[in-house]
Amino acid sequence: MTEKIVIALDVMSGESGAEASLSGANISLERNGNLYFHLFGDQATIEQHLTKLPKLSANSQIQHSDFVVPMDMKPRQALRKGRKVSSMWQAINSVQENHAGGAVSAGNTGALMAMATICLRTLRRIDRTAIAAIWPTRIGETIVLDMGANLHVSAENLIDFGFMGAAMSRVIFGIKTPKVGILNIGEEEIKGNEDLKTAATIFREAKMPLEYIGFVEGDGISKGLADVVVTEGFAGNIALKTAEGTARQISQLLKDAFNSNWRSKLAYLLLAPSLKIMRQKMDPNNSNGGVFLGLRGIVVKCHGSSNALGFAHAIDLTARMIKNDLVNEIRKDLDIFYKDPMSEEIKATSISSEVGK
Repeated sequence: MTEKIVIALDVMSGESGAEASLSGANISLERNGNLYFHLFGDQATIEQHLTKLPKLSANSQIQHSDFVVPMDMKPRQALRKGRKVSSMWQAINSVQENHAGGAVSAGNTGALMAMATICLRTLRRIDRTAIAAIWPTRIGETIVLDMGANLHVSAENLIDFGFMGAAMSRVIFGIKTPKVGILNIGEEEIKGNEDLKTAATIFREAKMPLEYIGFVEGDGISKGLADVVVTEGFAGNIALKTAEGTARQISQLLKDAFNSNWRSKLAYLLLAPSLKIMRQKMDPNNSNGGVFLGLRGIVVKCHGSSNALGFAHAIDLTARMIKNDLVNEIRKDLDIFYKDPMSEEIKATSISSEVGK
């Protein structure tokens, strides 16, 4: 018998609220019959939607919460007002208390990160949590981190991000030895700041289950040069938003072009099947779910505008990470590396760079 996977869902979060999150949970349940949900939010609203979703209703339980963290609330304020009582905190806390294997929310990113870090705490030897996103490429998918949790990071943080991303790649994609690269302004070894160069040297020499391929430029992400691309949150978030904006721009330009005259409309009819495949690859809902790596539990952030399919993808992703024990995979890699004397070089470099600032 397949073991049950329990997921805590912050039902009221995001712009679409309960309808999108519960419909997404139902889609994921159809794909993964061993899922069970703890639903956090307004009980009356949830029960109303569950009348249309009998299978989800039979595989879930509700915990009522009156407080939903607003999307524009600052993290400190969210902690003060929503700690213990909000649907977001309660979903995360269910992971901390081992009632659920992971939590999913489309709520306020800053508040979710703050609550997750305080409630779950970081793994031993990790001092910065990173947001990892799955990025569609020409040949498959790549994990990119950090996507916005940390504006500036040290060489030690970049190394930790690489190990966490590699563990996620093994768990999600089944890649035994993931290719890891560092996002930089050029592929040459002389490019970049000292933290990037130090991290590159240590990646190159570390005896870990990964293959370091060197520096990767921005276009190298979409080419799929690496299975994992490591960067600081400032650059990572800009890269992500630029890619999403470019995808929307291309989609609109194609739409305008095919509507320009009758010949273009005829061409669209001939190209429709291929364009459908392209739209699916470019749709952010098909790669939805930012994973908070470095915590002692699994927390996944959906886009605030996620539809049902976006929630389903994030829940599918969460289920795979729970099933394959992502947190312990990361913990084992960190233990292996930090028992190596070479890890002292990272700490020494990190300390000296902080003193010099």
